[in-house]
Amino acid sequence: MLTADRENKLIKLCQDLIRAAGSSGKEEAAVKTAKSYMEQLGFDQINIDKYGSITGMLKGSRPGKKILLDSHIDTVTADKSAWSTAPYGGEIKNGKIYGRGSSDMKGALAAMIMAGASLAKDTDFTGEIYVTGTVHEEIFEGVAAREISKAIAPDFVIIGEASGLKLMQGQRGRAEIVVETDGISSHSSSPKVGRNAVYDMAELITEIRKLTPPEDKLLGQGILELTDIKSSPYPGSSVVPDNCRVTYDRRLLVGESRETVLKQINNLIEKLNLNGRAYFAEASAKCWTGNLIEAERFFPAWILPEDHELIRLAETGISKAEIEPELSHYSFCTNGSHYAAEAGIPTIGFGPSREELAHTADEYIEIDQLIEGFKGYYFIIKEILK
Repeated sequence: MLTADRENKLIKLCQDLIRAAGSSGKEEAAVKTAKSYMEQLGFDQINIDKYGSITGMLKGSRPGKKILLDSHIDTVTADKSAWSTAPYGGEIKNGKIYGRGSSDMKGALAAMIMAGASLAKDTDFTGEIYVTGTVHEEIFEGVAAREISKAIAPDFVIIGEASGLKLMQGQRGRAEIVVETDGISSHSSSPKVGRNAVYDMAELITEIRKLTPPEDKLLGQGILELTDIKSSPYPGSSVVPDNCRVTYDRRLLVGESRETVLKQINNLIEKLNLNGRAYFAEASAKCWTGNLIEAERFFPAWILPEDHELIRLAETGISKAEIEPELSHYSFCTNGSHYAAEAGIPTIGFGPSREELAHTADEYIEIDQLIEGFKGYYFIIKEILK
């Protein structure tokens, strides 16, 4: 299972992925590093899609389930001045591997690659094992994953986001809502001639704050929080603004749709007799392949029932890895927004390290966690494909 040689390769792979720095849109070096290791470890097929995500496949001796182990390969950027170690050095100190992406989530990707390859060498399994490193997840949760699920059509998905080795059965979703009010511009010396869009927005914001957020017993509240505000024209010297735009971060719960989320705010706009609208932000970015990735910023929530077959199999596998199974959920958004919520594929989360280490200066992963993550993946896959 985990020999000394495999443990050394696991640690080195994690270090090499960290050293192949790659923020969103700049993942090429990390993808090529993952590809090189997959080739060395005997993956049967390796594919890089139009967005630049990499997927390696290990084929069993007989037809069976397709299991997809998903990690994103992009990271947020690192401010070197805030780090006491080199952000892309992969340095080992006191049993920890330091570097941007160590916890979020190149450690998980390394453990997945090694676990899949090791199981394929150790056992005669049925079905197919897929390991993917998706791009642009930090900006567009689940969007690059759409290409992966379309190409593979997996039966089960394991998200490798850091969970402290807990078994995650769901997550809140995320939406970025833009709200605008339109007024009538005039000289600020004659404000009654115009209509100040900021005053209208202030009235609307006050009413939005009175809304009762939905709540789920597992996922918590569907938070709606204002994150920025801007008037137009800006700067507005001696001019009454004719437009005001605010952005809200909305944390979504299971069952909430695009229509229901916007309806609350648009109903208030109508009730207050304002000239305004609410809609979801859209964004696009260039991939390292040169192709464009774009999406509306609405990434839905999901929950897998406790009695689902995948949770039962994963709990058995984790137990065989000598890890105590503990059910929980992510507080943040993941690629599960696509796999589970959009595509309806049974999905769980399981990953080494702790989520609070993501995006921090001096980010690290404990080597013990990395090894336990490897064992967890190994036995979960084995249990599903036996």
